[in-house]
Amino acid sequence: MNGSGLAPETRTHLIRSCERIVGPEGVISAPDELRVYECDALTFYHRVMPDLVVLPTSTQQVADVVRLCREAGVPFLPRGAGTGLSGGATPDAGGVMIVLTRMNRILDIDVPSRLATVEAGFINLWLTNAVKRHGLFYAPDPASQQACSIGGNVAENAGGPHCLKYGVTTNHVLGATVVLPDGEVRQLGGKIQDRPGYDLLGVFVGSEGTLGICTEVTVRLLPQPEAVKTLLAVFRTIEEASNAVSGIIARGIIPVAMEMLDREIIKAVEANVKAGYPLDAGAVLLIELDGPRAEIEAEAVGVEATCREHGCIELRVARTDEERALLWKGRKEAAGSVGRITHHYYLQDAVVPRSKLPKILREIGEIGGRYGLIIANVFHAGDGNIHPLICFDLTTPGDLDRAIAAGSEIMKRCIEAGGSVSGEHGIGHEKRDYLPLMYSPADLAAMLRVRAVFDPAGLCNPGKIFPADRPEGHGDRNLQSPAMTAVSDR
Repeated sequence: MNGSGLAPETRTHLIRSCERIVGPEGVISAPDELRVYECDALTFYHRVMPDLVVLPTSTQQVADVVRLCREAGVPFLPRGAGTGLSGGATPDAGGVMIVLTRMNRILDIDVPSRLATVEAGFINLWLTNAVKRHGLFYAPDPASQQACSIGGNVAENAGGPHCLKYGVTTNHVLGATVVLPDGEVRQLGGKIQDRPGYDLLGVFVGSEGTLGICTEVTVRLLPQPEAVKTLLAVFRTIEEASNAVSGIIARGIIPVAMEMLDREIIKAVEANVKAGYPLDAGAVLLIELDGPRAEIEAEAVGVEATCREHGCIELRVARTDEERALLWKGRKEAAGSVGRITHHYYLQDAVVPRSKLPKILREIGEIGGRYGLIIANVFHAGDGNIHPLICFDLTTPGDLDRAIAAGSEIMKRCIEAGGSVSGEHGIGHEKRDYLPLMYSPADLAAMLRVRAVFDPAGLCNPGKIFPADRPEGHGDRNLQSPAMTAVSDR
């Protein structure tokens, strides 16, 4: 889909003005080049091209572009590496996209204070690599950490396998330089742990680019643990593996990560990565412990006992760094391996209480059977953040509609189980019509009032998070899934 169809004179004015701000090499306006930015990693619906892409290299340039858009009454949105999975970095109806990938420098590493300040376009994994020689690391580790940017992580409050013990992005961000929707530059938080007053930084993290544009981030660094132990527990069924997850937590053990892969994902991973997962398993748990060596040795005994109690038929321990890296390579590349078993897939993201995992996973299997679709599962089992991958083929008539309808049912079942529509991918465009399942009209209206304080003109990443039929936070509870949106946008 093309952009919003700006008047030619407005578009020409924006192009020339942005070129004066960032230079001609920092402005993309040719249709064939804009096509690259019509979607994020959610690729199969709501593809909309921006009218213009701008690539700033400084906070001041971002502020100047934002002010230009505001004066022209043109919507704008930030974008990092484009690895998001909810359509949050995709235009709603054209406008100016401000891409921060050229803002990718380390600004400061404070080893004694265990802090780092980086620009928003800095890649997640680069930070751990940069501080490794100091015995430090950056904890949030999304599956896309080799490509995703810190600014994007802030926008989505990204998680990752190790958030079970260490928490998500908001637990590690101390400060941010932010360009507000009127072009003002503000500092939220800073380099100290506790600050008096309202936690505006907490409001901003996870706001998906709707309250402003983050250009610099100060994050907490952690000391590398003394020891790490990685185990692979093999089960006959996904239900047994799910029960083992609850059992380990009930024993008082908090692994740094506890990831589950089911039979379909195992087949895909082994065909692609050959990580050593057993092909005859119904499910495997990838469990990692870290901390003082004596502590994790004791915890490993408890983990093994619990897994055996719940039907574990084999327990492997990675003996070398190479073995550990290979097991994690299989997990990190699981979604990318699904092409071995399907032409296309729809990756979902929801959260349920750990105790409800067996029931939800059983219902997901039933939903897949009812729609005639394979649903593969790989997810953060420790905190109940599930990621069903609904497999389909766009060339088969009706397959996409069935996939999205199945996804809608899964979302509703998770909410009914006391869960949430998103654990780490955000709401974006994809899940905005699910929010009335979780929040009352009054709740949504309150959230929109907060948004209006930051962006009264409604120009900053419009069309995201909140239901399309509720611009003022009112109206009846529309329970329509994104299926109709997907069909109409194709």
